Amino acid sequence: MAIEGPAPGHAGGAAGTHPRLAIAGLLFNAFAWGVSWWPFRELGERGLHSLWATAIVYVIGLVAITLARPRAWGQLLRAPTLWWLVLASGATNATFNWGVTIGDVVRVVLLFYLMPVWAVLLARVLLREPLTRGALLRLALALTGAAIVLWPASPAGAEATPFAWPVPSSLAEWLGLAGGLAFALTNVLLRREAAQPEMARALAMFLGGAVVAGALACALAATAHVPWPGPAPAWALGVGLLAMWFLASNLTLQYGAARVPANVTAVVMVSEVLFAGASAVLLGASAVTPALALGACFIVGASLLAART
Repeated sequence: MAIEGPAPGHAGGAAGTHPRLAIAGLLFNAFAWGVSWWPFRELGERGLHSLWATAIVYVIGLVAITLARPRAWGQLLRAPTLWWLVLASGATNATFNWGVTIGDVVRVVLLFYLMPVWAVLLARVLLREPLTRGALLRLALALTGAAIVLWPASPAGAEATPFAWPVPSSLAEWLGLAGGLAFALTNVLLRREAAQPEMARALAMFLGGAVVAGALACALAATAHVPWPGPAPAWALGVGLLAMWFLASNLTLQYGAARVPANVTAVVMVSEVLFAGASAVLLGASAVTPALALGACFIVGASLLAART
């Protein structure tokens, strides 16, 4: 997931390019991640848990980067600060992909997009950015949306409880929340490490997706919390196609984000919420209630304000 942020090192558009084509590339990337929950669930039904699938997909990406730019490994090894990016990016992908395969897709994606909350706080701590009025407004909007989304609904016919804390009620929701925190940390680290070579940053992010998801899958499988991979013939073709799908989406992201301003990239990428919501509702993986729609408006609004700045 982390690779879907604005391409590192690009703050504006390139001259002499076609902005519509660039924006189309960004939309394809948002669409690829918005509907990614479905292939991960399909692979799970074929015996490959989302953590194993994530690790394999990013191993394939690592091989592609190594073949194309073998010098990136030396650049990564000479930049120890990029290893924080490895961990943050890996945590983003592992938690998001796991969360959307076991829970309500729309709720998990919305909690993931609480990134403005974490971005404001992390930027304050790591980048020493001031807490402006705009930042506090985004914080308030996102937290209000989260409270609406997480507020427990009283069962039909049950007496209303005097008070209930709006906190995640399932593992999937906790994973969505943790993924958003890791995603915000990834973006803050990308800004802090902007002077590092672009391919070294990309390698760090792919390495994180492979290592963190793989290590977590091994640990949980060893304790019988997730299954070991089933027979490869049942899922090998699917995971290979998924890897090519993500590689293609990353290429279109790099093309688009290098040619339009960073705030435009951020606005377009919020469309992932719409793609995820529409696909989940159409395929029966989620149901949109009035409260969920209202919370979504607050959370997406906070993301759009963050992109505007």
